[in-house]
Amino acid sequence: MTTVIKAATTTTAPADEAASAVLLAGRAAQDCLTEARLSPEAVGVLINVGVYRENNTFEPAIGAMVQKEAGMNLDYLAHPVPGAAAFSFDLMNGACGVLNAIQVAQALLTTGSTERVLVTAADVHPSGRAALDADYPYADLGAALLLERSAQSEGGFGRVQLAGSQSASAVAGYLPTAGMGSTGRGRITVRQDEGFAEQLLDLAAGTTLEYAKAEGIDLHRTLVVSSRPTPDFGTHLAARLGLPAFLVLTPEVPQGRTGLPHTAAPILGYLQALEQGLPADVDQFLFVAAGAGPSVACVSYRPQEGS
Repeated sequence: MTTVIKAATTTTAPADEAASAVLLAGRAAQDCLTEARLSPEAVGVLINVGVYRENNTFEPAIGAMVQKEAGMNLDYLAHPVPGAAAFSFDLMNGACGVLNAIQVAQALLTTGSTERVLVTAADVHPSGRAALDADYPYADLGAALLLERSAQSEGGFGRVQLAGSQSASAVAGYLPTAGMGSTGRGRITVRQDEGFAEQLLDLAAGTTLEYAKAEGIDLHRTLVVSSRPTPDFGTHLAARLGLPAFLVLTPEVPQGRTGLPHTAAPILGYLQALEQGLPADVDQFLFVAAGAGPSVACVSYRPQEGS
């Protein structure tokens, strides 16, 4: 038994509309279920990992709001579905959130707590328009990843490894409420410490090499799908790993959009890797996410035959 990807999707808001993290995540979840040809009742758990939200919304739980948008088990009293009492929650760890969610999903699926877990990741500028704030680094972007239990023992996700550093925080997003006044709901401060890219590169490269050695992974037969905390992060990470540049993929935001992908980056990168096709002699992925903390997460994934 292993955990595999059943479907994955990304979504953006129309260019003439303000983006909403809840709506983007909900739409990505719906698209993901449509692609998998499953009804919302087929999912037992939804984990939302997005960090930045419209109007700096933090309560009530965003995962529950995404569950509502996705139409999952909206009225379990009026329309009870045996065995389909969907549960949702938020899991926030910056750029590493999707990989943390995969780790939690593996535990839920292994223990038989549910048959499928839906992971959503969406970030938007508090005003809903990232393109209007040149100092905000991230794109308005949503994504969803549907995971399920597979009866096959070969393939699927490997062990998730997490790593942190004792260094000072590299990247932080916060709202200084005393200084924002009445405009605070539409603004956010993202602080990137001097040298944060080097901190993340050191930690990402060291953790990746340690993971590959421990798991017996040949990196020259693996496509590294990395998050993209800086525009040239992938190029530098490939050099640190001793790999040709084409073996490290850092996702590009959809054409016409600005900013870097944040929590949705692993899902976006996975889809772009499938779209362009795996390089010759490459038969597995290694997801690497690096972000605030600084922290890094990595996990291997080998598609099963026929998937």
